[in-house]
Amino acid sequence: MEWTDDAIVLSVRAHGENSAILETLTHQHGRHLGLVRGGASRRVKPMLQPGNTLHVHWRARLNEHLGSFTTESLKARAGDMLDSREALAGLNAFAAIASAALPERESHASVFEAGNVLLDAMQDHGIDHWGALYVRWEAGVLDELGFGLDLSRCAATGAIDNLVYVSPRTGRAVSRDGGAAYKERLFALPPFLLGTQNAEPTAADVAAGLKLTGHFLLDRVLIPHGKEMPAARTRLDALAMRESL
Repeated sequence: MEWTDDAIVLSVRAHGENSAILETLTHQHGRHLGLVRGGASRRVKPMLQPGNTLHVHWRARLNEHLGSFTTESLKARAGDMLDSREALAGLNAFAAIASAALPERESHASVFEAGNVLLDAMQDHGIDHWGALYVRWEAGVLDELGFGLDLSRCAATGAIDNLVYVSPRTGRAVSRDGGAAYKERLFALPPFLLGTQNAEPTAADVAAGLKLTGHFLLDRVLIPHGKEMPAARTRLDALAMRESL
């Protein structure tokens, strides 16, 4: 069994004296692990840092085996991102959510494609620029896993205008009038998730978006599989909250 694909590095851990186990998010083969022989060497190790995009060749005798990767660098981002506190927080949250939420070896090409765009933005800009992209990426993960938010119309009235809340129970949008009586129990719906906001998303919008997608990732994806919210994602929440104050 063998294939080639593009892949974003999610994590790497030492294996033996000179090898490494590489966890990746691939374009066509989903979240996939493999052994990299020589992965701990001075030549290869810098290439295998989280956030970098590689071209990988995977080979195994049987499909269910761990298999081995050979790798070629396509885009090195890790060095730049390690120098920025905000970029590092975003990268760590991205990698942790992809690892915890995405089933192994299940293709989600759109999650990979959006992830590459997001990581490029993290490399070059601060959270004020990529925060909304990150929220959209998590919303895309929910959608790909069958738990997408329904933001098309108000769950209470059927209205398509003035959608400003989301129900924590159903994941459906609620209008200002429809949610007036119980708005304290609803999530704020940041306008950028509706694609209707002309101005740049504010820090408060990003913090609200992270709270929203984080709730549904935890409730619908992680808890049913006995998992908790990754600490890296919680740290991103805290960073966004500080920026919004």
